[in-house]
Amino acid sequence: MFDLGWTELLLIGIVALIVVGPKDLPGMFRTLGRFTAKARNMAREFQRAMDDAADTAGMKDTVKDLKDIANPRKMGLDTLNEAAEAFEKWEPKRSPGTATSGTATPPGTTTPPAAPSAPAPAAAPAPETKSDA
Repeated sequence: MFDLGWTELLLIGIVALIVVGPKDLPGMFRTLGRFTAKARNMAREFQRAMDDAADTAGMKDTVKDLKDIANPRKMGLDTLNEAAEAFEKWEPKRSPGTATSGTATPPGTTTPPAAPSAPAPAAAPAPETKSDA
């Protein structure tokens, strides 16, 4: 709080011993301790009163709502980021059968089923021609 080190406290103690004297020093420290305890209790009670006032004013609900709004999971941004990463990894030039590192189609899409192939028409026999030989 006051940023006093051990050397400063030792110096204050020595000055207090000289000024107050060894006989009255314990009583002075006891009084100083009581004063410090009362100051801490007053600060704690003030903090509690401020928290209660903020709670009754609806600040906690507002803070919670703002944190929920800023939360990427609540907004669905994590799903959007996953989709963007998957799209970046997508390689459209590869055919579905030659993909080695990933899929050739974007995530969430399917390849259309192949059209059934019709059987090749049978070749008609060539007409026989008679040759004059």
